[in-house]
Amino acid sequence: MTTSQNGINLIKSFEGCSLKAYALGDGKITIGYGNTFYEDGSPVQMGDEITQERADALLLLIIPQFEKGVSDTITADINQNQFDALVDFSYNLGNGSLAQSTLHNEVNADPSNPDIKNQFLRWVEPGSKFEEGLTRRRTAEATLYFS
Repeated sequence: MTTSQNGINLIKSFEGCSLKAYALGDGKITIGYGNTFYEDGSPVQMGDEITQERADALLLLIIPQFEKGVSDTITADINQNQFDALVDFSYNLGNGSLAQSTLHNEVNADPSNPDIKNQFLRWVEPGSKFEEGLTRRRTAEATLYFS
């Protein structure tokens, strides 16, 4: 399964796009929709600038690693919207976070379990400067998952 346009749009809406490289809080340098490297594997450097077209192409370059993470760990039969929501979750938090989560376990046990919504929302940092944005993102993922 691959990410649909709905899933790509979800990632874009929450990641935002920067055509100029910038440093994340952890020191990583990123550009576009969160890319830390280019097509040839070279790292993004401060001062780099790209076009919107290249940002879109770079996004499509890295999404498959998150699709693979979902496909490799989710053994239950899920639909396109569920897949897209889980890819967005992994894009934001990493494949390891999904693989080690209760969300993962509940999806594999019963993809229609209504508690899955709560499991998405557990991945918000209460009291942090990111709480509002993460709450919106996790809610959007859960909404897509159950649509």
